Amino acid sequence: GQTGFKGSWLSLWLTNLGANVIGVGLKPNSDNSFYSVNNLNSMIDSRIFDIRDKEMLNNLIKKENPDFIFHLAAQALVRRSYLDPLETWSTNLMGTLHILESLRSLKKKCVCILITSDKCYQNKEWLWGYRETDILGGSDPYSASKASAELAIKSYYDSFLKNELSQVRIASVRAGNVIGGGDWSEDRIVPDCIRAWSKGKLVKLRSPNATRPWQHVLEPLSGYLSLASSLYREKELDGEVFNFGPSLIENHSVLDLVKS
Repeated sequence: GQTGFKGSWLSLWLTNLGANVIGVGLKPNSDNSFYSVNNLNSMIDSRIFDIRDKEMLNNLIKKENPDFIFHLAAQALVRRSYLDPLETWSTNLMGTLHILESLRSLKKKCVCILITSDKCYQNKEWLWGYRETDILGGSDPYSASKASAELAIKSYYDSFLKNELSQVRIASVRAGNVIGGGDWSEDRIVPDCIRAWSKGKLVKLRSPNATRPWQHVLEPLSGYLSLASSLYREKELDGEVFNFGPSLIENHSVLDLVKS
């Protein structure tokens, strides 16, 4: 997912840390994307193909023998999941399964951080935050596909990666709404505002009173990097699940965010 919003930020961060980054993802969706503006194509080994191509993905992972894998490739928009549910399900579930299947064949130590979403939980509309042990669910195709990806991750860990012969260590992480520069996706509040205001138009807020755990892109990414480092050193974190987000007192409504 190196051409996506979080993936391109992570690629740049890893490059600055001295990592040899190989990315797998689709073509960037805009010339204004963070990936394009920062000319990341010249900094990393960027492979443009779909993670639903199981053979290409498996061959690449076997050839390159990575020390770390960060899986951020996804169809990440709720409304788009209604328009094309099959693409959403196949990308988010089968793409994740293809990575897990490739991990089975690795014969070396490798840490894999699998990023899903806090929308993987069954929506209870309660006032406190979800815990990692809460029930998975989701009524829309996007949320349900993310919950299913979590079930697939747990299944592969218990069935194939938990045994002593495997040197692969994995963790799944669930993050809330992420904002930051270089995000030009549709149906995302900050890009929608900038697109409208730059043309002198008003912004239509679909759910102005909805509250979300907003966080800047560098916050969850720092968590992913910290977790990967800890997981590499500490076997007891293997197979665990982690939520990434601010405390409840930092939740703000869509309207508050737009006013800010």
